Amino acid sequence: MTDPVVARIRANPKYQLLKSKRNAFGWWLAALMMVVYYGYIALIAFNKEFLAQPLGAGVTTIGVPIGMGVIVFTIVITGIYVRRANSEYDQLTKEILEDASK
Repeated sequence: MTDPVVARIRANPKYQLLKSKRNAFGWWLAALMMVVYYGYIALIAFNKEFLAQPLGAGVTTIGVPIGMGVIVFTIVITGIYVRRANSEYDQLTKEILEDASK
């Protein structure tokens, strides 16, 4: 047995819009992250010489800042998702809940 409020929410076109927008954006960001992460792993596996090049006269190689870039990229796309969730998705959720309580 389902709650009538849940049924009204699921039938709401705004809920369907929220689901489709959120899922599409989430999958797009996930695919982007996979490309960056697995690209870095492939670079480690197939082009060690490139990553082993020293930066300047020190012992730090080019692989270190690229690896840090992968971490920073992860933080940035998380921030992008959170910002969108806090604005667009939260607004849609509020509208859906208002419609369901009528």
